[in-house]
Amino acid sequence: MRPRRARWRHRLLLALVTLYSLFPIYFITVQSLKTPQEDVFGNPLWIAAPTFENYTELFEEGEARARGFVVLPRVPFLLWVANSALVLAGTLAVTLACAVLAAYALGRLQPPGWRWWRRLLFATYVVPNTILFIPIYQVVLRLGLDDTPSALVLIYSAMALPFCVWVLSAYYRHLPREIEESALVEGASRLTAFVRIMLPLSRNVLVAAGLFTLGTVGQDFMLASIFLLDRDRQTVAAGLGVMDVSLEELVAVAGVNLAAIPVVILCAAFARGYVRGLTAAMVEGA
Repeated sequence: MRPRRARWRHRLLLALVTLYSLFPIYFITVQSLKTPQEDVFGNPLWIAAPTFENYTELFEEGEARARGFVVLPRVPFLLWVANSALVLAGTLAVTLACAVLAAYALGRLQPPGWRWWRRLLFATYVVPNTILFIPIYQVVLRLGLDDTPSALVLIYSAMALPFCVWVLSAYYRHLPREIEESALVEGASRLTAFVRIMLPLSRNVLVAAGLFTLGTVGQDFMLASIFLLDRDRQTVAAGLGVMDVSLEELVAVAGVNLAAIPVVILCAAFARGYVRGLTAAMVEGA
């Protein structure tokens, strides 16, 4: 009897956690499907007359126009999506390439002081990002990357790199060395053994590092709005965040909801690999 009650308590707790996690997604979806009139006078938790007009407004061109008592802004949403994809692809490429090489050196080759290097990398997360704005901006200006997507690629990669190196180095450290040494005995170079053996074995950990990098890029608004001032170079987060939402907040909500769909699909598609990657890396000594 007690095990059955315990199972039901666990299921109830899981259902509550799931409901709590999905409620924000439900709420912004409901808001994005409302008309301005229903947004003001209707119930905030459901829709009486759903409409996709807020989504279609994102792709309209021309000048701003009035809808009732609301002014509908014209935004280059597709251009913002393309900029976001460019920043994400560049950040993933730079972060994973640097993380793999650094993690292999720390976890496999183990140079002098490698333990302290790993701890120092992970300790960088103690430093708040807000106090780094001025020095980061000075570095971006010196490099001539102001108001370019390359600035965000550089910053996001630096933000995601410590965790990715820490996770990958923990995994490489505890992989049996016989796997790699057997390839070396057969005449393969260390680079060949790394590319053909180590990288395929670390696929799930790379997925975990990639999804963490995706979260770093997707959740940021402040850095994107600070370093991208040109309207045509902004990402979705910066563009929708700095637009005058007092003109029409429902269009902004629809844009946020639409931009989140690819992220949700990617996370759902690689969720199993993400869990396996973190599980594989979180071994003794990680």
